[in-house]
Amino acid sequence: MNIYSSDNIIFDGNTILTVGTFDGVHRGHQEIIKRLIESAKELNGRAVIVTFEPHPQIVLQKPDREPIHLLSSIEERLELFEKFGIETVVIIPFSQEFSQISSENFVRDFLCKKIGVKKILIGYDHLFGKDRTGNETLLRTLGDELGFEVERTDALSVGDETISSTKIRHALAEARLEDANNALGYPYFVQGIVVEGHRRGHTLGIPTANVKPRNPHKLLPANGVYLVSSDIDGKMYYGMANIGLRPTFTNDVIPTLEVHYLFMDMNLYDRMISVNFLKYIRGERKFDSVDLFLSQVVEDRNICLEWIEGMGKE
Repeated sequence: MNIYSSDNIIFDGNTILTVGTFDGVHRGHQEIIKRLIESAKELNGRAVIVTFEPHPQIVLQKPDREPIHLLSSIEERLELFEKFGIETVVIIPFSQEFSQISSENFVRDFLCKKIGVKKILIGYDHLFGKDRTGNETLLRTLGDELGFEVERTDALSVGDETISSTKIRHALAEARLEDANNALGYPYFVQGIVVEGHRRGHTLGIPTANVKPRNPHKLLPANGVYLVSSDIDGKMYYGMANIGLRPTFTNDVIPTLEVHYLFMDMNLYDRMISVNFLKYIRGERKFDSVDLFLSQVVEDRNICLEWIEGMGKE
């Protein structure tokens, strides 16, 4: 994949592009990407995604608002872009200064003069520029003047719900994992480093990998127990993950992600792994004794094993 910044992008007057944050690269985004690649082939041009890092909402966050949690870090977004066929990405460093650039100047000075846009693809609700004043109407007006085409993709829905990153975040926060995964088009995942914990799981006979997300703004799904999977060294491992405050033992303040892999004997410390969330099992609970906790772990394990066996029969 070719990755450029706003300073070193190579001009090409036959560029077909789309612009956005693409948080989660959900099915709606995937439709835009699919059409972007098709248009590039039709026009014999290059397909380019222009995105931002950090996420604009992080930079523009007001002190009295809850901090935003993201569906994907920039590293995860790039992996997803590549997975869906994108070869060229421009990452614009987003700052307070950049946020003051008008939508018209962004199109004229960056998309046209620096990149060389021939066609722009946008989503059904695309807004951009200072105070998000740029829209489809402005793009079409500038396109007529500057010589580029504008194509809009319609909203994509699951059932009666239009797909959006915000709705997916809400679904994950409400333990509606199946809804989130349906909208994403793939299992939600968290990438992180395996760090050393209290080793309590090892003592109890259920060793866990304590996963620290690589990005502090990464959204963890709702507290609870999940069936998960990880591709490690080319082999798929299944496990049970717990997200939460560990109320039976420590009652933490900040939720943690721990994974007990069902059939693994491997030291994962300091390794970057990706945890895919496949099924929500139950909410987090506080148990009155370690024995009751362990009894529930056995029950959770059996549920996971049944589900894994069922997947193998499909």
